[in-house]
Amino acid sequence: MDMKGSVFIVAGGASGLGEAAVRMLVHYGALVLILDQNELKGRALQEDIGSRVAFEKADVTSEFQVRNSLNRGIERYGDIHGVINTAGIFHMEKVLKEKGTHTMDVFSEIVRVNLVGAFNVTRLAAEIMKDNQADVNGERGVIIQTSAIAAYEGLPGQAAFSASMGGVNSMTLPLARELAPFGIRVMTVAPGPFYTPMYQSMEQSLQDLMEGEMLFPDRIGSPDEYALMAKSIISNPMLNGEVIRLDGGMRLPGKVNWMP
Repeated sequence: MDMKGSVFIVAGGASGLGEAAVRMLVHYGALVLILDQNELKGRALQEDIGSRVAFEKADVTSEFQVRNSLNRGIERYGDIHGVINTAGIFHMEKVLKEKGTHTMDVFSEIVRVNLVGAFNVTRLAAEIMKDNQADVNGERGVIIQTSAIAAYEGLPGQAAFSASMGGVNSMTLPLARELAPFGIRVMTVAPGPFYTPMYQSMEQSLQDLMEGEMLFPDRIGSPDEYALMAKSIISNPMLNGEVIRLDGGMRLPGKVNWMP
């Protein structure tokens, strides 16, 4: 897909990986609609970049809010050609604690935002993209989901987060198979630790653990490198129905004792 003149939705685009994706898309001539709960950062990014970016405050799990935001995006820019889902939340909690067990409300919220939210944005955007004019490859749209390597080797305390990320990975191929007749591709990127607000919110002991496990490059990833992967997916029509680890060869360890 040619990004120039295309319209992309970036859910969670006000900061972190999403912000890097927004800046990359605009650099290559795309128009971007940001969906995010953080209105302060979203408006600031819109003002910084200019008229090629619009911001909509929206909860990705709400059909009403997402549908209305997409409709306003169409009114402003026209057709929607792509989606990058980066909205997500992070939480560490042991299943068995000194007092009690893992909070069910917290488990449900993590799955609701990270998995249900991604599916909600995907289904509503796909409904619009299926009616696009196909390009020379017969392509009408591309959807990029974002999971994490915790889907494969989650740490102790990551049962909820890993479950949500594993769900994102698992729905990639069924979505790609279902949307292929409409000319819509679906891919997922599973990053390792990247220097984002989510990473910075982790306890220092967890950050130290992850930094010590980096293979090569021997550093935490940059959001710009996530955006570079998104660019490759958008540009290459043969990338479809797959999850790509983006972690510099890192593997999370099985035995750790970083949590109190």
